[in-house]
Amino acid sequence: MNSEPSWDLYRTFHAVLREGSLSGAARRLDMSQPSIARHIDALETALGAKLFLRTPRGLSPTDAALELKPLAERLAATSAALRRTAEGGGGGGALSGTVRISASEVVAVEHLPPILARMRQAHPGLALELSPSNALDDLLQRKADVAVRMVRPEQQALVSRHVGALVIGLHAHRDYLARRGTPRTLADLKDHDLIGYDVETPAIRAAVQQYPALSRDAFALRVDSDVAQLAAIRAGFGIGICQAVVAARQPDLVRVLPDAFHMALETWIVMHEDLRGNARCRAVFDALVEGLSGIIESSAR
Repeated sequence: MNSEPSWDLYRTFHAVLREGSLSGAARRLDMSQPSIARHIDALETALGAKLFLRTPRGLSPTDAALELKPLAERLAATSAALRRTAEGGGGGGALSGTVRISASEVVAVEHLPPILARMRQAHPGLALELSPSNALDDLLQRKADVAVRMVRPEQQALVSRHVGALVIGLHAHRDYLARRGTPRTLADLKDHDLIGYDVETPAIRAAVQQYPALSRDAFALRVDSDVAQLAAIRAGFGIGICQAVVAARQPDLVRVLPDAFHMALETWIVMHEDLRGNARCRAVFDALVEGLSGIIESSAR
């Protein structure tokens, strides 16, 4: 390779990876399909490797492309972070620009909307991007500006604020309990329709060691989305785990075995220390601290 490929070529490569086709990447980048094809050809020539194979279902990435994928994703995240940082600056005046927030599914759906609505009303020039995911977005790689995390941040380059713990427990709809009865002990759960995880993670494995009745084989519905589990509980499918403060908002949801099953999700608001002086990121950070602290404090009363 005689020269370093342009960043534009890597951006096109990343778009084709995400969309699975030249036409999809063209729509995503607002470019023509022939231009996308020329970018991929140029990158393949520069790297000396074939990146995609044509199949009836679209473009299939080669092993070389898959090796490059995490680096391309990091480059795309860095590019987005550069744009967000340049948009708003850190000076005074009205806040403007974009702030990207990462949070778990339930927090993003059940807690953040009113907090973000108040932020938008107070700062009309502020655009907010919300990434609802149970995966930990890497703030060090700037995939998000501010994050709500349920694990203690270990990286020294992060600014964090502990806002308390969200209590989680077993819950069911009143209609389900009317049909099937209310369990009196954890052992009684074997006679009930349980809602739980599909893929076991280290955190889940630790919880199962403490509560063996909640092993994967015991579940009548297995799904890794916490929002889908919550929807199933609300629909009366069976007994599942959800945040007590969320369940309390719906009178038809009843907490089951509160003394026998009790866990807490310690909650932190986190951002990269380089953003400490960025006015809009700091404002979002402070708003999340205030909003989630209020939710946790009200649930403890």
